[in-house]
Amino acid sequence: MPLTREQKSQVVNEVSQLLGESKMTVVAAYTGTPVKAMQALRRQARDNKTTVKVVKNRLVVQALKQHDNLKDVDVSQLQGMLAYAFNPEDEVAPAQNLAAFAKTNPTLNFVGAITPEGKWLSSDEVKSLADLPSKPVLIASVVSLLGSPIRSVVSSVNSQLPGIVSALQAKTN
Repeated sequence: MPLTREQKSQVVNEVSQLLGESKMTVVAAYTGTPVKAMQALRRQARDNKTTVKVVKNRLVVQALKQHDNLKDVDVSQLQGMLAYAFNPEDEVAPAQNLAAFAKTNPTLNFVGAITPEGKWLSSDEVKSLADLPSKPVLIASVVSLLGSPIRSVVSSVNSQLPGIVSALQAKTN
């Protein structure tokens, strides 16, 4: 059953809001993916605050036009059966969710992505994003890197401590 005008307007408004809040919107073709698999993708994506929507491409184009910075996005790639993944907190999470899902469901293929600035990223660029470590892993590695010099100083002081103690004991005797 086709959507009424009012329903289409509601979908456009919802997608417009998701586009406005999303740090990265990843687009993927899902032709041939079973409905149950798509439901599983939505559940998995929800765990890290990614929203996956299947929306008519015309409605997405209308939603893009509602944002000044997204008006000029190249929409020529928005053809066929597409799923859109939005995340308001993490730029890489939508790509990682879809890439993890695509490992077990090869019918899902990246088409591209839309940045908040209105730039279209190719499918290869999205695949590169998906290979990046997650935000928490990157933060942990930076913290570890920053703590490394401190650990080195503490380690060298600890290794010299027995020598200092024995020298002090020799002086006091």
